[in-house]
Amino acid sequence: MSDLTERARRIELLVMDVDGVLTTGAITIGPDGREWKTFYVRDGAALAYWHRCGKRSAILSGRTAEPVFHRAAELSVHHVVQGRLDKARAIRELMATEKVSSEQTCFIGDDLPDLTAMREVGLAVAVADAVGEVRAAAHLVTNSPGGRGAVRELVEFLLRAQGLWDKVMEIYDA
Repeated sequence: MSDLTERARRIELLVMDVDGVLTTGAITIGPDGREWKTFYVRDGAALAYWHRCGKRSAILSGRTAEPVFHRAAELSVHHVVQGRLDKARAIRELMATEKVSSEQTCFIGDDLPDLTAMREVGLAVAVADAVGEVRAAAHLVTNSPGGRGAVRELVEFLLRAQGLWDKVMEIYDA
């Protein structure tokens, strides 16, 4: 078994950045000054599969945006932490709250502020279009870019490594 698969088998808590991971990184400001974000439906479906298998999730973002709260509620994300630039401390707090070790935690990011959180976890993941320093620090780099299936790809990899993908497929196998 590869080191990467072994790391994946331990994961209980999935922590995700938002801009550039759950979205493409584009920020749209409407005429009323409100922020709009576009989320990829397959990433959302993956989080539903993750939760169905008894796993936990969190969003950790350096920015604060109202659409993130709405999407997280829609997807039953367990924790939403926004406006935290010290991501290392924030992810340690999330692990303590969830009573999981660093080896049981995965973080997926795309840009320099994510590096500190990536150093705190057992499985650090970069999206395909992450900056070079983040890709270099990652244990795994997805084939899919942020906001276009990277989270789906990661969740599927984790659940397959843990032998839980069949549990997801039970619903769809008629």
